[in-house]
Amino acid sequence: MSYLSANSKRPLIIAHRGSSSVAPENTLAAFAQAIADGADGIEFDVQLAKDGVPVVIHDANLRRTANCRDTIKNLTSTELASIDVGGWFNRKYPRRAKPAYANERIPTLTQVFDLVVSNAHSEFTCYVELKVDQRDTAYHDLVESVLSSIDAHRLSHNTTIVSFNLAALAYTKLRKPSIRTGALFKPIALTPKRKLIIINRATECGATEILLHRLMARRGMIDLALKSGLTPVVWTVDDPRWVQRAECLDIHSLITNIPAKLLARVNS
Repeated sequence: MSYLSANSKRPLIIAHRGSSSVAPENTLAAFAQAIADGADGIEFDVQLAKDGVPVVIHDANLRRTANCRDTIKNLTSTELASIDVGGWFNRKYPRRAKPAYANERIPTLTQVFDLVVSNAHSEFTCYVELKVDQRDTAYHDLVESVLSSIDAHRLSHNTTIVSFNLAALAYTKLRKPSIRTGALFKPIALTPKRKLIIINRATECGATEILLHRLMARRGMIDLALKSGLTPVVWTVDDPRWVQRAECLDIHSLITNIPAKLLARVNS
């Protein structure tokens, strides 16, 4: 299990879509950089291409990262593999630009797992987000494909499947009870009643972890999660002061765009 020893309260530092502050998000370059930075793991998004192959990309369309109108579900994985999703980063962040980024393509889940198996340490953690709308019921094929790839790469020990769609998480646990799952929640103003609703929704779907936006990561909410048997994870934090805060609140993992910056605080 990718948990720290009982003698350490240091949070795991998880690279959000890879080291996405210095490389184009959800690309092999960003994931390789996260490994080089010493991150404890990576977080990334998965959805199905037209041919049923799980591919790693956040948005449902290619407007933001490829400047085209196509949607992921209408293109095959082969077609997606020909699309530049790195050039936008060079244009938006010229000081961080690298010529090689223009060659980055949308990776398949298999390619990302291959990279992890070949280059990361044995306790490296993958947070795999199922990109399905909260009320979408068409998640079965995605779950089956992701679980199949996890098993093929022998990464069950290293993977937490997360989603805002809690029904998809419940189905994931039904298909593979041993896999860790994490319930994602968007930021809302917390009242005592809302805290209980969130905790109940997370436990009812069988989640082992609860992923809270940083604005919701208050002591009362974290304590309630811990008392309910849920492992707290916070997203997305780029301020190194969160390392000390996580230690004080017993937060298990911090998801960040800048893992190297947070790790520098961990090691200081």
